[in-house]
Amino acid sequence: QVQLVESGGDLVQPGTSLRLACAASGNIDSIDTMGWYRQAPGKERELVATITNGGSTNYEDSVKGRFTISRDNPKNTMYLEMNSLKPEDTAVYYCKAVSAQGAIMITYWGRGTQVTVSS
Repeated sequence: QVQLVESGGDLVQPGTSLRLACAASGNIDSIDTMGWYRQAPGKERELVATITNGGSTNYEDSVKGRFTISRDNPKNTMYLEMNSLKPEDTAVYYCKAVSAQGAIMITYWGRGTQVTVSS
């Protein structure tokens, strides 16, 4: 089992920055890829960024150059640094971890943290 807890969501003004954190616990050694997803009201959950155990990253086009995903493995924590925030970034942000348990891949989700970008 893997438990994920997000933090850092807030109400901020456009153009400002925010850093989200996702603390992982449990069967940490089994985690391969981790990622951030978001879901705005009335919309599907969408990928924001992913990062592998080896540090390879992938970003959704609308956040490239503004958001940075990172992992601090000794602290079992993943981060999402968000700069130049826009109102369209408003959403609940979820942390996801994919755990490799033998030949089986299991996906875990956190409960989410609200980010609201508004003047």
